[in-house]
Amino acid sequence: MSESCGNPSSQTDALMDRRPKFDRNKLCIKCKTNTGNVVIRHAVYCKECFPSMVVVKVKRSLDPYINATSDVPRRKALRASGNLLIAFSGGLGSTVALDLISKIYFPDAQNKLNGEHPRGGKSHPRNKRVWDKGTACYVEICNAFPGMEDKTAEIRDVVESYRYLEFTPLRLEDAFDKQWWKKVGGNPGRDIGIDLNNEELLISELSSEDSNPVQRLRSYISALPTLTAVHSAIQNLIRLLLLHTARVSESSHLLLGTNLTSLSISLISSISQGGGFAVKEESFEEWSTGWTKDGASTPAVIRVNRPLQDVTLKECAVWVWWNNLRVVGRDRSLGGRQGIGALTRDFIVGLERDYPSTVSAIARTCSKLAPKFLADGTCALCQRPLQRGIQEWKARISIRTIADDQEPSRNTSAETSLAPYLCYACHTTLTSRSSRSAPTSTSTFPLPLWVHSHLRPGCDAQIDGNGRDEVGMNSLANDSEAWERRKVDREGMKSAISDFLLE
Repeated sequence: MSESCGNPSSQTDALMDRRPKFDRNKLCIKCKTNTGNVVIRHAVYCKECFPSMVVVKVKRSLDPYINATSDVPRRKALRASGNLLIAFSGGLGSTVALDLISKIYFPDAQNKLNGEHPRGGKSHPRNKRVWDKGTACYVEICNAFPGMEDKTAEIRDVVESYRYLEFTPLRLEDAFDKQWWKKVGGNPGRDIGIDLNNEELLISELSSEDSNPVQRLRSYISALPTLTAVHSAIQNLIRLLLLHTARVSESSHLLLGTNLTSLSISLISSISQGGGFAVKEESFEEWSTGWTKDGASTPAVIRVNRPLQDVTLKECAVWVWWNNLRVVGRDRSLGGRQGIGALTRDFIVGLERDYPSTVSAIARTCSKLAPKFLADGTCALCQRPLQRGIQEWKARISIRTIADDQEPSRNTSAETSLAPYLCYACHTTLTSRSSRSAPTSTSTFPLPLWVHSHLRPGCDAQIDGNGRDEVGMNSLANDSEAWERRKVDREGMKSAISDFLLE
């Protein structure tokens, strides 16, 4: 029995019956003959019917997005235009995703591995591969924080147990490594950084003395103002490393092991950090590679899909237990216990324990959201849709404090500032301030290599140590609409709005 808001001593109906764990009886809801072994959202499943239920959920989430045109629902017509890249972190969701994708979409290799003959013959549609080549990619983050354990060897052992999948290891510091950037087809450029002490995020050139990728990665992380910003920045770096790896491996699909619980956590966490404009990209997105293939007029795209977006955390745990899978595990202390991601995870996991149906309602509700206006390009840092006029809107609603020793008048242009190229979430992440965070020790910190290639050609001119480039300053001098920021006293502000004041 569970108590309501009433007083049990004076109200006889104040005690409400707790909802049973299952709706009807202990028999499996699917076969209706076997005794159930697991309860999923108040529905009972036996050990024989549970795998087919999970497979149906995965195929329903992934099959409509395999073909270039999503108009063929039948499995025998599924044929991807490129290879497959599976993101493998060693966690629970990615372990289940790797096992399910291998069993569903690589049946000939799975039968050969188990010494079985293919069902229906080699030419049967169910035995044809959807992707010619599959690769599992792992991003190691141990060098971001001192004292972390390198799990690359353990991850390699797990992936090599699937002999038909190749293993591609990456490291988080590759985002600052010119050799890796050249390997994936990136254009070499100058080493640039930004000043976090100014909300305009002025761009300046970095010295070549600290060109070590590990040192630049640690400088990038240590300069971030909050623990939430650290967790968000690491997730963005991992995502962009996977996307560029998928591009160079000619993959048409990138699969992430995000289950329903993790998807709800990322949706709420992203919205709370200002990423509501790109909330649809949390569940499915199409990333343009910038390359054309087979004489096509439009660049090829990589579809980022989460095949476990309808599978809960409990279902993933049951799948791992019944299939004796090895879960390496991943570090969850990146954003700290007081970060937005950690707090959201604790809330959603507790909500799923008591009210499992509400977690799926979060994902279904967020899937119906759409931005009111079209995107104005992509963000230079996270490569997600950029909202139009976001900097002007933020300037109108923000309350700023001008220090007494600050320069009263200073000219800035779009060619020397990174702010116009960032979405609201990334700009807020870099410029947010916390009462617990100490001021940054360095005024300039490095940026990932893909940021420089995203900027306008004007930013590729000579950038001096003060953060100004000659092209930007010359264009600013000849532009009659250049903005000028200056400190205004109370009398000046009153005179500016005197026509709108009532006597």
